Amino acid sequence: MLKFILFTSIIISLYAQEPISPIPLESGVNRDKAKLGKELFFDTLLSKDNSVACVNCHDVSQGGADSNVVSIGFNGKKGNIQSPTVFNARYNFKQFWNGRAKNLYEQVDGPINNPVEHNLDSKIVEQRVNNSKLYKKRFSDVYGISKIKYTHIVDAIVEFEKGLITPNAKFDKYLRGEIDLSDNEKNGYKLFKQYGCITCHNGINIGSNSFQKMGTFIEYKSKNSYPDKESITNKQIHYNVFKVPTLRNINLTAPYFHDGSAKTLTEAIDAMAKHNLGVELSKKEKKNLIDFLNTLEGEKPAILESN
Repeated sequence: MLKFILFTSIIISLYAQEPISPIPLESGVNRDKAKLGKELFFDTLLSKDNSVACVNCHDVSQGGADSNVVSIGFNGKKGNIQSPTVFNARYNFKQFWNGRAKNLYEQVDGPINNPVEHNLDSKIVEQRVNNSKLYKKRFSDVYGISKIKYTHIVDAIVEFEKGLITPNAKFDKYLRGEIDLSDNEKNGYKLFKQYGCITCHNGINIGSNSFQKMGTFIEYKSKNSYPDKESITNKQIHYNVFKVPTLRNINLTAPYFHDGSAKTLTEAIDAMAKHNLGVELSKKEKKNLIDFLNTLEGEKPAILESN
């Protein structure tokens, strides 16, 4: 027993010294609510022309992101920014690139009401779901209600999204002392810290817990305008300031950045080194960094496997 306590204390001490924390092994979600939310997440009923579902912009086979530069919504309309991953979004300190939603409840509400995405309002969503015998029974079984309200619908989708965690990445296992990394992977992590990437990409989600300007050393110019933090605050100082994206499952979520301009991890590393670090990396350094980033791919969310 004493050995176990000492071992646990050592592991906790190691966590405290590391700027990155492992994802918990259990999501702790209400499974019945999450499974109902999963049905809604994949259902085009929640879009005006029955053509778009949440999964269209957050492809669970693409790391919960979109392989397109911008997503396609209602009536073939194009979005105005690259869709970020919904995997591990419960650990984001805010939602959307500019942080305009403070939690997942506000995030879910956004696309449903957006005229470019689902193009519906809460009343029509309520009517459609209440008109479905299947959903009437499902909500009655899960929530114990006879009339489904919009808040119930959002709540179920949020519960599903909370279950979209990807634990047991190789790096998480390394942090827990279960396995070792290769020399190249460890060198990549060392470089990640030495060059200051860890300043913004830290915590449980290895990002998504702060805002940062894209182009702190060398200005980052885009052909188009994007909804950055300035679009919320109207302060010029927030021009090109975005929520720092998570690096978890980064090998699955190309293209990268708010504008989808980087098609590969190498391009993304080159751009960040130039614009936000002010350095030029060698081929070996970039290879080691990619080796480290590949260790951040976790397991497929368990909720996706459940029926």
